[in-house]
Amino acid sequence: MAVKTDVLTKAEFGGGESILATLTPHVVGGLKFVATRVLPPLLFLALAVVIWEIACSSPKATLPPPSKVVADTWELIIDPFFDKGGLNKGMFWHLASSLQRVAVGFAIAAAVGIALGVLIGQSTLAFRGLDPIFQVLRTVPPLAWLPLSLAAFRHADPSAIFVIAITAVWPIILNTAVGIRNIPQDYRNVSRVLRLNGFEFFFKVMLPATVPFMFTGLKIGIGLSWLAIVAAEMLIGGVGIGFFIWDAWNSSLISEIILALIYVGLVGFMLDRLIGFIGNRVGGYAAQ
Repeated sequence: MAVKTDVLTKAEFGGGESILATLTPHVVGGLKFVATRVLPPLLFLALAVVIWEIACSSPKATLPPPSKVVADTWELIIDPFFDKGGLNKGMFWHLASSLQRVAVGFAIAAAVGIALGVLIGQSTLAFRGLDPIFQVLRTVPPLAWLPLSLAAFRHADPSAIFVIAITAVWPIILNTAVGIRNIPQDYRNVSRVLRLNGFEFFFKVMLPATVPFMFTGLKIGIGLSWLAIVAAEMLIGGVGIGFFIWDAWNSSLISEIILALIYVGLVGFMLDRLIGFIGNRVGGYAAQ
């Protein structure tokens, strides 16, 4: 019986070893990811917070230290969903309102930008006629368009959406056009031999070849959209993270401004990663 028990124990132990061996690569991979991707930014962030705390702890400091920012904005942090009517809303509602405007403006910019990028990428005549105009217009600062949009639309929301679209559209146009013009001539020759129609050429040749360029433009565009809406909302008012920052400045609530800037940075980071994720999926699908 002792021998049998010993055999069972070894078998069980062997099975445990095999399970451990199966799990080890995943555990090691997870540890490597944490060590190379998670820990470095956390360490530098902690160092920056410590330096900030030390530098702003002096009574003569003009900016609050992190401890005071957290203490002053604790109610906003723990309850971002409150809605007391009017403009007295939690951070979630301000961010949601800004994101809604960005979504509409960026969608318009993406549709128009990709269409115009394909046009000037495919047509030499269109490129010669439109590219100089685009190069001039893209240098106009985003807020310079705001008075014109307010005069045209007479309302804050469509004006802000126009500013977002006109700001984000240029990198999408130019990067898409570069991608189209960089399609190897051999690909075009093969498509003619195979007698691909326009629809087939777009999805089987043009899209796979231009996805990296196109999504580079979209990533730049979403960043510019987020920058533009924050700046525009400071001037047009209403619910939105830009107005929240400007209202906090008028009320001398520096801690709330810092909290809003942290949220703006985090949302911008997530938008960038979202476009990158979609680009990877579309690129993988197009390459199949």
